Amino acid sequence: MTELGGFQDRVARIDLSEESVAFEPIDDEDARKYIGARGLGVKYVFEQGADVDPLGPDNLLAFVNGPLSGTQVTMSGRIAVCTKSPLTGTVTDSHHGGWSGARLKWAGFDGLLFEGEADEPVYAYVEDGEVELRDASHLWGSGVHETRDRLEQEVDGSYGKNLSLMAIGPGGENGVKYACIVNEDDRASGRGGTGCVMGSKNLKAIVVKSNTKMPQPADQETFKEGHQQAMRAIQESDVTAPNEGGLSQFGTNVLMNITEEMDGLPTRNAKYTSTRSMREAEGADVDSERVSGENVRENILVDEPTCHSCPVACKKEVEVQTMHKGEEMNVRTESYEYESAFALGPNSGHTDRDDVALMIDRCNDMGVDTIEVGNMMAMAMEMTEEGKLEGVGELDWGDSETMVEMIERIARREDDLADLLAEGARRVAERRDAEENSLAVKGQTIPAYDPRCMKGMGIGYATSNRGACHLRGYTPAAEILGIPEKVDPYEWEGKGELTAAFQDLHAISDSFDICKFNAFAEGIEEYVLQYNGMTGLDVTEDDLLEAGERIYNLERYYNNLAGFDGDDDSLPERFLEDGIPGQGASEGEYCELEEMKEEYYDHRGWVDGVVPEEKLEELEIEVGPGTGISSDGGAAAPGDD
Repeated sequence: MTELGGFQDRVARIDLSEESVAFEPIDDEDARKYIGARGLGVKYVFEQGADVDPLGPDNLLAFVNGPLSGTQVTMSGRIAVCTKSPLTGTVTDSHHGGWSGARLKWAGFDGLLFEGEADEPVYAYVEDGEVELRDASHLWGSGVHETRDRLEQEVDGSYGKNLSLMAIGPGGENGVKYACIVNEDDRASGRGGTGCVMGSKNLKAIVVKSNTKMPQPADQETFKEGHQQAMRAIQESDVTAPNEGGLSQFGTNVLMNITEEMDGLPTRNAKYTSTRSMREAEGADVDSERVSGENVRENILVDEPTCHSCPVACKKEVEVQTMHKGEEMNVRTESYEYESAFALGPNSGHTDRDDVALMIDRCNDMGVDTIEVGNMMAMAMEMTEEGKLEGVGELDWGDSETMVEMIERIARREDDLADLLAEGARRVAERRDAEENSLAVKGQTIPAYDPRCMKGMGIGYATSNRGACHLRGYTPAAEILGIPEKVDPYEWEGKGELTAAFQDLHAISDSFDICKFNAFAEGIEEYVLQYNGMTGLDVTEDDLLEAGERIYNLERYYNNLAGFDGDDDSLPERFLEDGIPGQGASEGEYCELEEMKEEYYDHRGWVDGVVPEEKLEELEIEVGPGTGISSDGGAAAPGDD
């Protein structure tokens, strides 16, 4: 057990096959070495073994909050969901904000660990340190929104007051490989297929009921100093300061016009790096400004809700009235995010603002990742153009009306094309000889930053432990925003070391679990003060950075045991070979991946993408007996699971 502040020292281990619930404390050594949330969650998954079938009963689905979750710490409303991904075959962690992470802490838990598979659909009801499994047969087949409304009535609670919900939609029920988990406020644990794992276990939802019981710091003076310092930094940052533009004014979609201007916005399945260049080349009626944060704020914004303990309020709730297939539709959804708008808009060859809002709402209700489903449709559009989907179906560039319908078709696997696209980019590429049409790394497709124009994203995508991802190491902070200092986005040298530093820092914040937007203002000094103040520890900056490095290396080691090495740290060929034509500052640019990998591996101390034994020893990562994994690995191939 642990006596560290910030923890409830209670984890529920739920065996769905046996319909049993057992409780266990937090291991004190693990809490000190892996912090919490992402770090502890990955440790739990690691102990289950790297050779499990992602959709089998032995795969663990871990919902874990951190020592700072649900506290006074700014932006501390997050929770990590950790498992082996059915999309990539790697370990994955996916986070969402809102209130469910805080409310789980207030209900008396640091984590919920689900294993096994229920015979019939169930949901978990959590209150006052107890977990009860209840019948969910009447909810199976329902969208997230209907599930939310019915369970609010069923358990006699109120969202926004004492109730939180984490649920899957038809996407998770039907095994869409990139299905996600959505909470009551349309915030999603979006990447890696966590909802697919949840569906494989016949687990429809988790309902958490609690009043506000905020943990108090173990060291009040240290915490107060750190908290005040952090608040000053947030108030003074151009990115996070409330009502000063940036995230507070436009949400994450503040980036749309910025990346367009610097030719860094993947467009039409990344054939182009801006909608401007697509217009010039094809005469297409596209303009990213139409789906930008500025346009959204001026025309369709209706509310700006926020997560627990957050002054930034980056969420931009929108309402649109639009015609779809001759029918007038009114949609209100939260939130119009940059990544969603990119994948469902410019990357799919259109910039219809209201149709993008409608698609975001459909994705949330069906429980599928907005980035992945948008990119899958863009891949299908390119394959249609090249005749690679004969006998299956087709999807034309910019056909936003059909895209709206396609989301539900994919979630329910209603036809041959939808069933194919539900499998994800890697499997589509294998089955239809379409590797060159895929924007995936380790099976997961890229987010909204072109790695030919932001070289840090190139090495970041390639070495991300959960497949292509900007959130493992957000180098655009330096390449676009100049945080902590401005670096040339087109220069590859130094990006390996920069990426590793961001990866370790984000492993820390993900394990606290606090929002990454903290890092636009705060640094390691504020992290140390708040962490020490809450837990009562006395760690140094170096100690905390080593914990971040340990977490990242544990994930990499898990992937090594699952069969991944340096060959998998790759990028789609179009980013490596196709220099950008006629794009001003970015003309002729490509991603120098091999040079950056050499620099990155050297800094990490890895050998061809593999963590050597001496590195494991240096970071005190245990192998062999007690971990569920033998020291010689027993690696499995990362193919279809």
